[in-house]
Amino acid sequence: MRRRGLASLARASAQDLFDQATAFGRLALVHVIMMAGDTLVTVSLAGSLFFSVSPTEAKSKVLLYLLLTIAPFAVVSPVLGPLIDRSANGRRILVAMSAGARIVLCWSMSQHLNSLWLFPEAFALLISSKLYGVTRGALVPEMARTDQFHEHAAGVGQEGWPSGAAPQGSGYAGFNAQLTLLGTLSGLVAGSLGATLLKTLGAPSVLIAAAVVFAAGTVASLRLQRPAKVVRDEVDMSPEERDLLVLSPLGEGEVTWGLSASALMRFGVGFGSFLLAFGLRRHHAGLEWYAYALSASALGSLIGLGLVTRVRNALTEASLLTASVLLTGLGAAAASRHATLVDQTLLAGWLGLCAAVAQPSFDAITQRLVPAGAQGRTFARFAVRQQLAWVLGALIPVAVSLDFAAGDQFLAFVMIVGGLFYAAGRRVSHR
Repeated sequence: MRRRGLASLARASAQDLFDQATAFGRLALVHVIMMAGDTLVTVSLAGSLFFSVSPTEAKSKVLLYLLLTIAPFAVVSPVLGPLIDRSANGRRILVAMSAGARIVLCWSMSQHLNSLWLFPEAFALLISSKLYGVTRGALVPEMARTDQFHEHAAGVGQEGWPSGAAPQGSGYAGFNAQLTLLGTLSGLVAGSLGATLLKTLGAPSVLIAAAVVFAAGTVASLRLQRPAKVVRDEVDMSPEERDLLVLSPLGEGEVTWGLSASALMRFGVGFGSFLLAFGLRRHHAGLEWYAYALSASALGSLIGLGLVTRVRNALTEASLLTASVLLTGLGAAAASRHATLVDQTLLAGWLGLCAAVAQPSFDAITQRLVPAGAQGRTFARFAVRQQLAWVLGALIPVAVSLDFAAGDQFLAFVMIVGGLFYAAGRRVSHR
């Protein structure tokens, strides 16, 4: 009997993380460090922008910060995306630059938490963070093209993932799931540390800790393996040909339709997260309820990643995307019937589960169908759309006071209708 699910995923993730002789193992270590640093930054900003001020002031500051999260993509998409494609051999340098810039920015932000300088510094930090995110998406196939891919795919096949006989690319969902799992666990540990520092020493200390973490990330980034060869055929295309390839690679609409489902999932995550955050403030809930919700979301994410590895042989990535969106809507509909704090906490876990299934599946579609020479700008463009969807979802409960029942009903309607539209549209496109 094959052993599948979260246990095998965790075991494979740990083996790769501690095997620093492999290309993917080094990428996994970088990802763990980067996610820990990002979590510490999030904790510090939450403490200074959300919890330490009145609800009215929190709304204005959160609105400003949400709008600020969109701005970095004006740089990432048109400038950094092509740079990633044209410097495949230098992608590890770009990752190191991303980490190195955040060392300086975190230290500077720790000195300006109560100053207007905080927001331009946060803007620069977000650009650095998005640079890493986009580069990592392009690095996964590059690491998977090393000799480790074949060993990894063969070994993972014994645990219920695609076997070594599967065509190259079928293992990308497994690689993505491993990175997501490691990043989630790293975030949990860093979040606990950050919360302790925030409570005892204040937000500046959390940012200083983040600077130290990013220093370690800079060193780890320089150890990333260089690719064996650079695929430049697609890079030499005309801009029109490349744009068409990015939007519909290999003449198929699979990636374009997958992006719509993934963006809708990000909309649901943004909406649900901020509906819960401001709803808890209106209910004057204690900090323990925020902790319960975050723990439920993390646990749901872990379960979702286990499901990806369990059903990957039986369901395609597109089917997993469809199920994630529809099940999110059904979960929100169920939560709206009572809309208690307990129900909303459970919904946070359910949302984390569905999102954890959706994102690695969409990443795998993109990595499999988009040629290597166009993946930098592809991930950059897609990150723009996903971030816009997340911000749009988050802005609604921030700008409009919604009770839990009304918010859950709205989320259920949007996700169910959107999921059905995606399934039908994709089927028509294939025909």
